[in-house]
Amino acid sequence: MKSRVRTRNVILGIVLALVVIGAGYTMVSRYLASRPSLDYAMAEPAVKNVDGYPSARFAVMSDLHYYDTSLGTTGASFEEVLGSDRKLLKETAGLLDLAIDDILASGVEFVLIPGDLTKDGEVVNHDDVATALSRLSDAGVQTYVVPGNHDANNPEAFEFDGDRKIPVAAVTQTEFPELYNDFGYGDAILRDEGTSRYVAEPVDGLWLLALDSTRSEENEPGGEEVTAGAFTQEQVAWIEQVLKDAQAQNKSVICMMHHGVVEHWKGQAKLHPEYLVADYPYVGELLASYGVRLVFTGHYHAQDVARADYGDSGFIYDIETGSLATAPCPVRYCDLGGQKLAIDSAMIVDELRPGTDFGSKARDFVLATIASEAFDVSRGYKVSEVDSQYIAENVAPAFVAHYNGDEDPSEEVAVDTGELSLWGKFIWSQQVYVVDGLWVDVEPGDNDVVLELAE
Repeated sequence: MKSRVRTRNVILGIVLALVVIGAGYTMVSRYLASRPSLDYAMAEPAVKNVDGYPSARFAVMSDLHYYDTSLGTTGASFEEVLGSDRKLLKETAGLLDLAIDDILASGVEFVLIPGDLTKDGEVVNHDDVATALSRLSDAGVQTYVVPGNHDANNPEAFEFDGDRKIPVAAVTQTEFPELYNDFGYGDAILRDEGTSRYVAEPVDGLWLLALDSTRSEENEPGGEEVTAGAFTQEQVAWIEQVLKDAQAQNKSVICMMHHGVVEHWKGQAKLHPEYLVADYPYVGELLASYGVRLVFTGHYHAQDVARADYGDSGFIYDIETGSLATAPCPVRYCDLGGQKLAIDSAMIVDELRPGTDFGSKARDFVLATIASEAFDVSRGYKVSEVDSQYIAENVAPAFVAHYNGDEDPSEEVAVDTGELSLWGKFIWSQQVYVVDGLWVDVEPGDNDVVLELAE
């Protein structure tokens, strides 16, 4: 009997020790993850843009993912790509032309495109995009671009022929700024030579800090593209110098980059860290400390505006624009001046084929592809098919709501865990934060909103 008690106590002691070790490991891991990997020199004291911003009217469209249909639109290989993503690849040319038509009719002075101009960096797709954007420059509307993770040195540039994916020529990191010389790089007032970073002055007194946040140099032939973004210490030093120069010359600064600098829903950094630039809280604080209040991003295909406050360093708004290639296919129109930015958003998917059900089918396509992906994720955790289908049906609407912006929490349908098996309940308990986070629309608004920029 004593032997049994002793054995039980030993086992309980081991279990307790493992729990303590596990908790300690988690705490240490979280602490280390919260620390910056680079050094950031915040402005002290923080810069306050007391005079406000110059007046400017401009448009933002992002994640065009342009696809020239000559690369193939039929066959098992193309259908696999189409079914595993949310992009309306066959319609990207029409959507870009429609967006440009709308922009030309809007009276804007310039256009921002924060990355992912092409499906996967194919030369033919970049050539098509540059040709399309020339309609804007020909009309006197300057366009400014930066690369996204899909745009340069991409190992997934293919054409599709039946069951085959055939590699095609892709744009290199060196070629990207050369190709888009007429769209930001050629009239830059500052260039980080040998890179895709630059500074432009679209209107007098307003600097655009255009940053390449990608890690495309890490891509290797035959591999998968690197989705995540980061800066090096040298790149951070260049950014800091630009911000100091802007301060010295009394210039207001807005920023554009592909990856986010503010978490757009509670849990995004846990589920999808690759959509936020590495050290994002510190990158955001660096910009804010020098008086930058606006950073325009893309990448996540969602319409969302998020604000981060950094105490004495000030605050910043991350204005994320959804993908032109993913329903509802948004374009933002921005009126900047003084201490305000007014944003109006146009959803153009219903304009592409008026009088048809194309728009509703495009939205259904987004819902279906997200549900399919969520189903596959659940099955990867060995959840039954029935449970995985039920979970997917609840996850997909949450992502669609976030993509559309201005989420309405009253539309969330609570999951009845009684419908799930014991294992399904456990997996759902570990993932429910995703749905709960996506349905919360933190202030400010996302689509039509006025942002206050004063301290």
